[in-house]
Amino acid sequence: MLYRKMPKNGDDLSILGFGCMRLASKADGSIDEERATKQLRYAIDHGVNYVDTAWPYHMGQSEPFVGRALAGGYREKVKLATKLPSWLIEKQEDMDKFLNAQLEKLQTDHIDYYLVHALVGELWDSVEKLGVADFLDKAKSDGRIRNAGFSFHGQAEDFRRIVDAYPWDFCQIQYNFLDEKNQAGTAGLEYAASKGLGVIIMEPLRGGNLTRTVPPAVKEIWNEAPTKRTPVEWALRWIWNHPEVTVVLSGMNDETHIRENLKVAGQAYPNSLTKAELQLVENVEKKYRELMKVACTGCQYCMPCPSGVNIPLCFEHYNNLTLADDPNGEKFMYAARLGGAVALGTPAFASLCVQCGQCAEKCPQHIDIPTVLESVVEELEGPDLEQRVAMAKQMFKQT
Repeated sequence: MLYRKMPKNGDDLSILGFGCMRLASKADGSIDEERATKQLRYAIDHGVNYVDTAWPYHMGQSEPFVGRALAGGYREKVKLATKLPSWLIEKQEDMDKFLNAQLEKLQTDHIDYYLVHALVGELWDSVEKLGVADFLDKAKSDGRIRNAGFSFHGQAEDFRRIVDAYPWDFCQIQYNFLDEKNQAGTAGLEYAASKGLGVIIMEPLRGGNLTRTVPPAVKEIWNEAPTKRTPVEWALRWIWNHPEVTVVLSGMNDETHIRENLKVAGQAYPNSLTKAELQLVENVEKKYRELMKVACTGCQYCMPCPSGVNIPLCFEHYNNLTLADDPNGEKFMYAARLGGAVALGTPAFASLCVQCGQCAEKCPQHIDIPTVLESVVEELEGPDLEQRVAMAKQMFKQT
């Protein structure tokens, strides 16, 4: 296992972290505790020392599971990360309430890496006004948390101002070879690192969609490489090639996948890919773009929509259908993110479009946005949309 130092505190963290959002589960969806515990402890026994969970994962059951799984000496072997459910905060006292509950659930007296969860610009503005900075300072001072950070799912311009708004120790961003210009992106990765923040990467495989079912045209490109690697290894190595990255989280729930990830994490040094190998990954990225449903780059030129549609996010989920083995899962995430389950604000569904055409006039990719939004409605909404929104709100508002 290779390790990289957290810039501000010098912690040696395994470059592979264990993400606890997609734990091994039973047929009914509940956590398979025996199997998941063995998997987590196996990873720790083989060098993983960063474990990440959060309040809503597994309908609120991930944190209690992690607390049990880290018993018997395993808590002392890892740096434990969890997250403040920022969308549930109505007053500053709520922040203490959630943190204290999490300490109890996790059976620990401190959180090593504590994040303000799932920030977008509007949500950050809300918790900032409620005094999240004072809360973090207090929690660090009294020892309940050791390091303060945030996870991010918003627009690039909001990422920079959040980085600059508080003396964060680290941040967590979605990043992979398809997301160089999406959300924080490469520019955000480099900006955070330039400010001395450690950077934790989530969704390195886009929820497994870059590796579970690889299109034949993409396989052909991977097969051109003189050094043969699996799509998983290529995707992880591409991220670890960036020296700004501290830890890559993997939602490991299969024994074979855990062993493969551990092996790669023992070999993936920064700046170790050749120019030819980087070009190969770029060719794969271009091929995926060709195969996707809409050529949206997430540039935000179409925003704001006068009808309240989050056009780039609608298109992100529409494109994800190209990659998804689980279309129903993608529909659920569309409902959760566009329906306001994981952030403040009113619904921003494609069906709100009134066909005014202003967005199409602004689009540098010359996309017929109103027409594509009609396809988004057809494929991602449907009669059970309200039911999915209700399920998402229940999941993300577990108390």
